[in-house]
Amino acid sequence: MAEPTGAPRKPRILLAASGSVASIKFGNLCSSFSDWAEVKAVATTASLHFIDRASLPKDVTLYTDDDEWSTWSKIGDGVLHIELRRWADIMVIAPLSANTLGKIANGLCDNLLTCIVRAWDYSKPLFVAPAMNTYMWNNVFTEKHLMSVDELGISLIPPVSKRLACGDFGNGAMAEPSLIFSTVRLFLESKAQSGGGSSNQ
Repeated sequence: MAEPTGAPRKPRILLAASGSVASIKFGNLCSSFSDWAEVKAVATTASLHFIDRASLPKDVTLYTDDDEWSTWSKIGDGVLHIELRRWADIMVIAPLSANTLGKIANGLCDNLLTCIVRAWDYSKPLFVAPAMNTYMWNNVFTEKHLMSVDELGISLIPPVSKRLACGDFGNGAMAEPSLIFSTVRLFLESKAQSGGGSSNQ
């Protein structure tokens, strides 16, 4: 919907965090996007251990598993994971934990985040930025799961090598919020310039 001036509306970005220590950067991630886009956020129960809610921009609503059925009482009422899927132009899961990666790759949907992914319209972009211990990242299951999510059309923002929260040094750290933001923004802007659709539809 266009604003009264006729200006195109901002992109609608659904940001989601799963249970990784990298969720401490989720407030920073939301802030990176909030000046440029309309942002709504989803957090798994495990990720809430690391998210400082006070660090989230004031205009960003954070949805949790407790919200999934809180407003539903009868047939015809809105279902949150469907409403969020409809609302969003793009979804970004950052951090994507090993556990949530495995759930998505195997079609499981036992919380708000994974229900959104299972119901996602894959004509719209979905990005993931994994974060996990190096040995978890190098585990054979990770390669299999990444192949499965790639087949769904999910775009990978690869992890980086650094000293991890557990003390190990190696690949598995989530890409910085600034890189995640620039990757998504450049994708949308290049898509709009190529005539492949834009956020002002």
